[in-house]
Amino acid sequence: MSTIDTLPPLRDVIAAHGLTARKSMGQNFLLDLNLTAKIARQAGDLRGHDVLEIGPGPGGLTRGLLAEGARRVLAIEKDARCLAALGDISAAYPDRLTVLNADALDLDTSAHLTPPIRVVSNLPYNVGTELLVRWLTPPQWPPFWDSLTLMFQKEVAQRIVAQPGGKAYGRLAILSQWRADARIVMELPPEAFTPPPKVRSAVVHLQALDEPRFPADAKTLSRIVAAAFNQRRKMLRAALKGVAPDIEDRILAAGLKPTDRAEQVSIEGFCALARQVAG
Repeated sequence: MSTIDTLPPLRDVIAAHGLTARKSMGQNFLLDLNLTAKIARQAGDLRGHDVLEIGPGPGGLTRGLLAEGARRVLAIEKDARCLAALGDISAAYPDRLTVLNADALDLDTSAHLTPPIRVVSNLPYNVGTELLVRWLTPPQWPPFWDSLTLMFQKEVAQRIVAQPGGKAYGRLAILSQWRADARIVMELPPEAFTPPPKVRSAVVHLQALDEPRFPADAKTLSRIVAAAFNQRRKMLRAALKGVAPDIEDRILAAGLKPTDRAEQVSIEGFCALARQVAG
């Protein structure tokens, strides 16, 4: 299958509009419509959902999302060169695609969407992690989104789903898994992209939990986790000495060992410690 709709192949779209991926914008275009449709399907049944897409570029994933039945797609594209190509998609799917020429970091996208909402994006490499952190740390929980289906460099994806005890386990794993179920659902080789990146990529699906996995104050938990992993080679009693003057007593009260290191502590353990510190 080389097409998912009546629009031209993506290579023809890129040639017609003179589009070349720009490294300064973190762009790597995914041109295989089989793959873009497969990524769209990883988000589940899109019928009845608004979908937020960041960095659609020439619109390969956008077409996949619409073809898979998304009620409406809101595409945020910073690169004005891509707007004409996205306009062609909008014409082919009347009233189902809205394109905003904006920087996603500067925009409150939730104001343009109607629940239920899913986020599906081949994120630009240079803003992917920052956007993920923002989506996982809203002022109120549950967030505006039901699920996130996002492509990252494979190394970042592994950090999101990492378990205690390994080098990949850190702040990103705790942030992601405290409030969501996270799993890698696809891997893609460099040659799937134009231009090919130097690393493999992976798609991560995060399903929002109704409530955080364990009770804890978000700001206190974030402060403790940041301090612990900023000095991850140190024992907890040393890494966290600036958190509270009696931190060793609080570590023990949380059921942890002061001699543990951050990568040995589970999310439940960090939450228990956050409750001790907050209390």
